[in-house]
Amino acid sequence: MQLESITADNYKRVAEIYMEGISTGIATFETGAPTWEAWDSAHTSYARLVAKQGDHILGWAALSPVSSRCVYGGVAEVSVYVASDARGKGVGKFLLQSLIHESERSGIWTLQSGIFRENEASIAIHKKCGFRVIGYKEKIGKLHGEWKDNVLLERRSKVVGTE
Repeated sequence: MQLESITADNYKRVAEIYMEGISTGIATFETGAPTWEAWDSAHTSYARLVAKQGDHILGWAALSPVSSRCVYGGVAEVSVYVASDARGKGVGKFLLQSLIHESERSGIWTLQSGIFRENEASIAIHKKCGFRVIGYKEKIGKLHGEWKDNVLLERRSKVVGTE
């Protein structure tokens, strides 16, 4: 697998993969993919990754700021989505490990994720990559009329913000 940056040029495929995740009902509260402009403004300008095999995009990962307050400048929220035909092949773990590396190069000391409780595969990959469960948000919101719980995970960098 190779890594490339998410750009306006490959965003159509990124949005398709996002919609595949949405269709599972266990990936996000969102019900549609945003426009490129909305997606671009909601994510950091760094650590925007697609995993490719040849010309085929297998998945993507990106960071979102958790707050506009400067004290949280080193904290970001993780998004990782894998194409339905590439799941179970190590793509998610590859993307998350690569995202961690890129986040630390960019000065991020804490990564966090909120994952639906039933998304056991995503929770397991996060744990394998050094995230720990820090809590739960019970019935935090409804998706298609059903209450969803979020498992909260975080990973503290061992190289950034250690002084």
